[in-house]
Amino acid sequence: MVTPRILPLLSLLIAAPLAAQAGETPWVRTQGADVRLVSGGIAGGKLEAGVEIRLTTGWKTYWRYPGDSGIPPRFDWSGSRNVRGTSVAFPAPRRFSDGASGHSIGYKSGSVILPVTVELDTPGKATLLELSLDFAVCEALCVPAHAQLSLEIPPGDGTPNAALAAARASVPVPAPLGAAAPGIASVKVDAGATPPVVEVIANTTAANADLFAEGPDEAWALPLPSRQPAGEGKTRFTFALDGLPSGATWKGAVLRLTLVDGGRAVETPVPLPAN
Repeated sequence: MVTPRILPLLSLLIAAPLAAQAGETPWVRTQGADVRLVSGGIAGGKLEAGVEIRLTTGWKTYWRYPGDSGIPPRFDWSGSRNVRGTSVAFPAPRRFSDGASGHSIGYKSGSVILPVTVELDTPGKATLLELSLDFAVCEALCVPAHAQLSLEIPPGDGTPNAALAAARASVPVPAPLGAAAPGIASVKVDAGATPPVVEVIANTTAANADLFAEGPDEAWALPLPSRQPAGEGKTRFTFALDGLPSGATWKGAVLRLTLVDGGRAVETPVPLPAN
């Protein structure tokens, strides 16, 4: 991942002196952001939780794929107890200038909650969520940050959390290829171009609809798609099959396309032609 303008000595962490309510940790202060863990209800052996990042005005943080520059967040839950596994979801992101000639993907100012589904080892027992979080925030320059968070959840069913539910509702939902707006109508590859170029036609309702493309794994660093109108109710996106890992081929690879269309977002896996 490209990580220009990172200042390695500015990851100082300061605990905020604010008391926490039940179901949340105190805020931990880092440069440009405050971070905390929150918990919600428990059902079917799974706990709903979230990592809340409260950004200082003018600051940004990154999505799971940061785009042309930046660092994706890294989550280490290994110190937790009564936890079999965790799955972090990401609300629909936006693109923003990285301050140079490219664009990054993420969240800007305000607060974002990354929903976490926690699979419990033994439902009905007390649970400890222990998170070591490495992420980055950016104003004019990008700064690596670290937060250490610990939240005890007593036995029981937990307490439903409206903010967590709202964050979960903003996560892109799965949609098949060919879905109505918002949806990916078609995908084709111009294999004669160097490098090959992917054309995506999306069914959209908003003029500022946006698309993000990810490869099969984090070693892929695909460029951000360019956008052009394609007639009423459609938007055309194109991007080069550039930034592939050494020795990798795009043929037969499955891309993950995330379409953000106004207040709605979908995610579609798209297999590229094998020949």
